[in-house]
Amino acid sequence: MRFHLIDRIESWTPREQITARKVTSVAEDCWRPTPAGPVLSFGLALEALCQSATWLMMLSTDYRLRAALLAVDEACAPRDVVPGDVLRTHAVVESMSDEAAVLAGLVTVGGETVLEASGILCSLMDAERLDDPADTALMGRQLLGKGAPR
Repeated sequence: MRFHLIDRIESWTPREQITARKVTSVAEDCWRPTPAGPVLSFGLALEALCQSATWLMMLSTDYRLRAALLAVDEACAPRDVVPGDVLRTHAVVESMSDEAAVLAGLVTVGGETVLEASGILCSLMDAERLDDPADTALMGRQLLGKGAPR
């Protein structure tokens, strides 16, 4: 993942669930201008949730497997995300094998739902095909608040 939409993993249970956060800033160049001011696009809010799910798959398999998004059955965004919002993503595994996973999840801001998705279908692939395993493990440690190895 080169475009990171997760700043910290707050909690996770292997093969079950993950909660992560992203602090947004007006300085980021991901905002879509609207007459009411800049907003985060629906797709990027969904991407934040999917990145959380990918981290759950990697952490659950000791960085052996990562998720590649195939489809989303349903998704809705009842309100816009604006600069300064702190996104909380929560993804739950509905089913998982060594080949695929299906998840559902929410993105909230201050307890208010800003995106909800279900039927998030992911193919699970060898993580090392996309990124260096050592780099991925280092990023995982940082996201978990454990910093760099000493």
